[in-house]
Amino acid sequence: MLTRRQFLVAMAGMGALGLAGCATNPVTGKNQLMLVGEDQEIRLDRQQSPVQFSADFGPVPDAALNAYVTQVGMALVRHCHRPHMPYSFRVVNAPYVNAYAFPGGSIAVSRGILARLESEDELAALLGHEIAHVSARHTAARISSGTVLQVLLGGAAAAVGAAQPRLQDLAGTVAGLGAGLLLAKYSRDDEREADALGMAYMTAAGYSPQGMVALMDMLRGLSRRDPGLVEVLFSSHPMSNERYADAQALMAQQYASAAHRPLRRERLLEATARLRAIQPALARLEEAQRALGQRQAAKAQALAQQALSFAPDDYAGLVLLARAQLMADEPAAALHTARRAQAVSPGEAQGSLTAGLAAVQLRRFEDAVREFTAVHQALPMTPSPLFLRGYSYEGMGRRAEAATDYRRYLAQVHQGEWAKHAQRRLLEWGYGR
Repeated sequence: MLTRRQFLVAMAGMGALGLAGCATNPVTGKNQLMLVGEDQEIRLDRQQSPVQFSADFGPVPDAALNAYVTQVGMALVRHCHRPHMPYSFRVVNAPYVNAYAFPGGSIAVSRGILARLESEDELAALLGHEIAHVSARHTAARISSGTVLQVLLGGAAAAVGAAQPRLQDLAGTVAGLGAGLLLAKYSRDDEREADALGMAYMTAAGYSPQGMVALMDMLRGLSRRDPGLVEVLFSSHPMSNERYADAQALMAQQYASAAHRPLRRERLLEATARLRAIQPALARLEEAQRALGQRQAAKAQALAQQALSFAPDDYAGLVLLARAQLMADEPAAALHTARRAQAVSPGEAQGSLTAGLAAVQLRRFEDAVREFTAVHQALPMTPSPLFLRGYSYEGMGRRAEAATDYRRYLAQVHQGEWAKHAQRRLLEWGYGR
């Protein structure tokens, strides 16, 4: 996941980070350095979580499946240390294995991981672990300790430049709408605490702690067989045999009386039946996304088309195919495919972004402006659409509008080829900075 400067902008707008303070940890009851208030956690969440959800192709359109995951999640929330937080749960369209939580309680699980679970108890373990990160305020603590802020100050601008090395490499921005800095790698202690809290929450809600052990076993098995398959999840949730062994020991020592509860398989299998029916498509989409990351356009196209033969109207599949077509310098085909994606999921930003990039390559700048405006409206914290819309206005000869967008982009991004282009144009046109 490529980093962006939106989080830095959000941090700058909060205004309170310069005031050192302590707060009582809701889990341990001890005082700890905490520069981020609860209202700020919620604000950051609301600003940044939509960006990540879009990077994962948005929530699945299956209302029943989202409701089921929400029901399981809320059953656990009642037993957590911060039940008053505005928790929300959703399944996102990403085909790869992933799950994450934002600090205000927005939690997502991917289709790729949900399709691999074998019981509701495993789902409860997964959601319990993510709820635990919110309960223990792990993200807020990392911000307060300066870990994330140092990454932002030292590396965000360089990351933007590295992600976009050439102005003409527009296809490279399609996967760049992420909020990875808020989902940075947790420490070993954070993960250990989240595992233990997750088991406590799920057991209190009536689930078997065996669900946590089974989840850890499934994940370490995936990691062992194909490390690249779970690289997204393990970038923020490092997996190890130690965590599996810890889960077994914790179950035996503290939850032995609950260990023999029957696993709830039927409800999960029923709720995920349609998802499991397209597992061949998900597997190919996962490979297609990896091929795109390796700039293997032909391979990615073939895999995406195979996936769409199983699931013709799959939004993620259509977006990935359009990205591969863009990478293969087939903008007309990419625009057609992106339009299909937009019809499947109107208003979701990735389809509009991909259509806009294809329109730029076709020099259909008016269409591109419309698409990038839609992306900016959907994801106002993301600077890339501002530059791209400015670039499109420039292509139309509308310098005033281009200059406005370039200035707004430069207010957030200061380095990289795009920033250099915007600065150069502003100087040439007599607008300065």
